[in-house]
Amino acid sequence: MMKNNLAMTKNVKGSETKQFIVLSAVLFLLWVLLSGKMEAKLLGMGLAASLFSAWITMSLLRIPSVDRKSVYVAFDFPYVKYIVYWFWLFKEIVKANIDIAKVVLNPKLPINPQIVTFRRPMDNPLAHVTLANSITLTPGTVTVDVEGDLYVIHALTDGAAEGLEGGEGEMMKRVCALFNEEAPKGEEAKENHG
Repeated sequence: MMKNNLAMTKNVKGSETKQFIVLSAVLFLLWVLLSGKMEAKLLGMGLAASLFSAWITMSLLRIPSVDRKSVYVAFDFPYVKYIVYWFWLFKEIVKANIDIAKVVLNPKLPINPQIVTFRRPMDNPLAHVTLANSITLTPGTVTVDVEGDLYVIHALTDGAAEGLEGGEGEMMKRVCALFNEEAPKGEEAKENHG
């Protein structure tokens, strides 16, 4: 087991130094916000506690890749691109809310609940988490399960299901670009179950 951990530390994707600095800064900012005091003694204690906490949790924040051949550091991802992605996602959530409101308010209630499965091979586990959570946050779709690269999604309408088919939708492409994963090639398996 020890040999496996040593091998994993040699193939780290991302900067552990950047992760340490970002985590220390976030913890220190939280300390300042919660304490509400700006005395030098308390700020020094907060800085020391933040640095120690960040250092002690470094090994806990290594996330193994899907193939388990390397590890990613949890807080080393493109922050600016991530914020831009969340603005785009917010716009998509608003559009999906309007679509679902139209469906619910329609007297004929044009829903067609279905399970959509697709494969989206990505190495970075943070990419999988981002994609699964983005799908769930979008009204009309819920991520039921993610097993490896297989996603199982419940879609309320045909329109919601079409955006997921084959794992080649705009959301999937944006998540791949965000985490520098390979773009979809059209060969991912898809299955629809009514």
